Amino acid sequence: MKCFVITKRQIVLTCALFMALTVCIVGSFTTFAKGDRRLPIYCVECEEKRVAISFDAAWGNDDTGTLINILSQYNVPATFFVVGAWVDKYPESVKQLSDAGHRIENHSNTHPYMSKLSSDQIKNEIDSCNSKIQNVTGRKPTLIRVPYGDYDNHVVETVESMGMYCIQWDVDSLDWKDNASPDSIYQKVTGKVKNGSIVLFHNDADHTPEALGNILKTLKEQGYEFVFIEDLILKENYEIKHDGTQCKIKDGAN
Repeated sequence: MKCFVITKRQIVLTCALFMALTVCIVGSFTTFAKGDRRLPIYCVECEEKRVAISFDAAWGNDDTGTLINILSQYNVPATFFVVGAWVDKYPESVKQLSDAGHRIENHSNTHPYMSKLSSDQIKNEIDSCNSKIQNVTGRKPTLIRVPYGDYDNHVVETVESMGMYCIQWDVDSLDWKDNASPDSIYQKVTGKVKNGSIVLFHNDADHTPEALGNILKTLKEQGYEFVFIEDLILKENYEIKHDGTQCKIKDGAN
């Protein structure tokens, strides 16, 4: 019967090797996890009191004219993300929005779950909607908000490969909910807006028109300037933090 004697030195070396391997593996995983996830732009880090108002238009159209009037009353520019099928159905409203000075951006062509599509299918959704918007407004969109907020690395990378920016939001009015009221919408928005926020509304939610005027009035009184999302976001030399905040890369940063 053979006996194996393990010396103290061997134990120390084995432990050191194990620890080194552990650090290497964990370090590699941390780098992978941190650097691998691709995010859209939820908001922008900025010192100025700037905020961007946005609306998604996918289904109804009863309140679009009213929203245009309210935005005009407070001299507020807004970004409207529209579905291509909505453009087909309401081209006159798309033109009305554009003529009123608002930006019309991409919300897909048929409102699918983008993460379930191939790159070619995603590109087709984007290109089809872009073409419809450009035919009505004369301007090609530069931004897209994917339906349902459904994105993954594959979606974000495909959008970026087309030279467009993927946009989310950091302030959700939740105006689409059944229990939404003008006051709840007002509180959710005014209570969360900060410098560089992107606010989400919907063009056909029941109580958005009732809440919108008071929201715009309050934010103006607080000193906020309203801008298009395209003018709020950074176009170069930026990074996106883990919470979706887009910020300028500091000089000397890796």
